[in-house]
Amino acid sequence: MKPRATLATLTAASLLSLAQPVTAAPPPEDWEAVLQAAQGQTVYWNAWAGDNRTNRYIDWVAEQMQAEFEVEVTHVKLDDTSSAVARVLAEKQAGNDDDGSIDLVWINGENFAAMREQNLLFGPFTESLPNFALTDPDNNPEVVTDFTLPTDGYESPWGKAQITFYYDSAQTDTPPQSIDALLGWVKKNPGQFSYPRIPDFTGSTFLKQALIELTDQNDALYQPVVDSEFEDITTPLWRYLDALHPHLWRSGRSFPDSGPHLRNLMSDGELSLAFSFYPTDAAVAVREHELPDSVRSYVLESGTLGNVHFVAIPYNSPHKAGAMTLANFLLSPRAQATKQSLDMWGDRSVLAINQLKESDQALFEQGDSHPSALPADALANTLAEPHPSWMTALQEAWLQRYGVN
Repeated sequence: MKPRATLATLTAASLLSLAQPVTAAPPPEDWEAVLQAAQGQTVYWNAWAGDNRTNRYIDWVAEQMQAEFEVEVTHVKLDDTSSAVARVLAEKQAGNDDDGSIDLVWINGENFAAMREQNLLFGPFTESLPNFALTDPDNNPEVVTDFTLPTDGYESPWGKAQITFYYDSAQTDTPPQSIDALLGWVKKNPGQFSYPRIPDFTGSTFLKQALIELTDQNDALYQPVVDSEFEDITTPLWRYLDALHPHLWRSGRSFPDSGPHLRNLMSDGELSLAFSFYPTDAAVAVREHELPDSVRSYVLESGTLGNVHFVAIPYNSPHKAGAMTLANFLLSPRAQATKQSLDMWGDRSVLAINQLKESDQALFEQGDSHPSALPADALANTLAEPHPSWMTALQEAWLQRYGVN
């Protein structure tokens, strides 16, 4: 997910001035023609495949798309979304403008910024999706903004993520409620916490969460990185990590691979405190007997970083009608409710649920809350994502300072 060089000089102004790529028929606004053209198409959906819950949801989506729209969905499983970005860029450089290998990509943040900068996306198409209106975009700017950048119709939202901590209440009575408190807790409980190795997106998000809490120059994080200011703004973060690392799992000499790896370490009893970018992650794991019943979830007192994740269509997709049909299905109440269910994935919906018709609202009713899940109002304080250039800059600086095998 981490293309770097293209973001070094990224500015919001340059993104807004991009020329639109040539779009293929049928036009997105002719939805009946889109549905007709989609029949019989195979959509190659490039999506991160690092968690079995995500994969089983995409498998379910593929079954529904075939049955309802006669569209075949092939999940092209990715370890790192940046590989899809690189593939589309290579196809463009080779002059392949009509027969690309990717029809839809799960994307956001720095990868979206990189693809927009390189003019690699088809659109605008999102406002033409009939189900997009169900997100109430006029009152929910998060569904049309990606890491401070306007999506301009080149991405369609399909889920929400937010950092959520979880702990084993049988081992920990009072978990730390801030980044500062985390350092004190780790010193008292050495080896019981870690974060994923950079450039994993969950680990990179932890860096941003820490920086937001530690710096007194938060406004700068929502503008493109200025090299001359980077060291001054990030000094508190590096000082903090220098103090934290010796007390982490394996003394900070190595790091878990991903968020699911953190969960596995909790399951094995090697950690007693962890975090995920999916708020229901711990509750689903307890239900599936991957974590003990004593695990509980919480968020930090000052809030935690969250964002919306999207799907986008490469400019040279040969199956744009099928891709748009898939993006629209992902926004349907049935697909969103199934995705949010703890029996499937637990990923939060982007729909304005209270504005849906009653029968659709009923799809989201899941009975009593799980004791390992967050209270309903726990995610009210969501911290906004910094400008995408900050993720790239932080990853590069971390690797220079702490890169390990």
